[in-house]
Amino acid sequence: MESTPSTAQHDDAASRTDKDGDGRGSRVGRVVRSPLGWMLTGMAGVGVVSALTATGPGPVPVLGAVAAVAVYGVVMRRVAGRSVPEVARQGAGREALRGGAVGLVFVLVSTLLITAFGGYSFSWAGKGFLVVTLSAVMVQTGAAVTEELMFRGFALQALEARWGSRAALVITGLFFGVAHLGAPGASVWSGLAIAVEAGVMLGAAFLWRRSIWFVVGLHFAWNTAEQLLGIPVSGQTPQGLFTVDTHGSALLNGGAFGLETSIVPILISVLLTVPMLVLAGRSGGLRRRRPGRR
Repeated sequence: MESTPSTAQHDDAASRTDKDGDGRGSRVGRVVRSPLGWMLTGMAGVGVVSALTATGPGPVPVLGAVAAVAVYGVVMRRVAGRSVPEVARQGAGREALRGGAVGLVFVLVSTLLITAFGGYSFSWAGKGFLVVTLSAVMVQTGAAVTEELMFRGFALQALEARWGSRAALVITGLFFGVAHLGAPGASVWSGLAIAVEAGVMLGAAFLWRRSIWFVVGLHFAWNTAEQLLGIPVSGQTPQGLFTVDTHGSALLNGGAFGLETSIVPILISVLLTVPMLVLAGRSGGLRRRRPGRR
């Protein structure tokens, strides 16, 4: 895949003043418009949308994804004072397909290797193909869009504006792992595994492509493929096309938590993350902390 030019960063809103308010209003305005301020504002807004729509019937999760993109645009433009090339419609489909290809290969190669080493065996679940597939697509679209807007759209870019790309990548990766500690069967190991293979890899993918749609495609294909294969997704076992039986060590097959805690995808994710970061550096996608930034 070719590398896209990095987009120019806009001045963060901490440098702007609230001309219409009094001294207290100006201070509040500056706090809200600072990177951490608009990050928290945006994550809260998208989080509310996700909570209201993630488990809704039929197309509700997809409608929630559309609403979340709208919230993202409003917060970034009106509060942060930034343009949003990372969610531009032009080229969105192409970037989503590219990310989806990476996510699909990631899951299929991981699954094939685990199966080859005796960790998985599959059988047809006998469920309706169309119904199960459409349900998975709806749910995972909502999850991929809302999570990527919160973690890569708001959190990574806000922390990057303060401390640079590398620090932002590490912090958001760890944060992503911590956020999954509430999943069924979660442990310190599952949190660390998700931090590395999902948090850091998805962050590196964003720094390389500078496109939310690329990481949404990757995230969506990953979760959807897992679900359809019948593999637990972060401790949850939604209805899939297959049922999977695990054999041997949980370090190989991930146990009840799912693919994410297997050593196989962790190693593969490192093999993907490193070249993504190299390409991000070559294209100018890695940014340093601004001088004087506290």
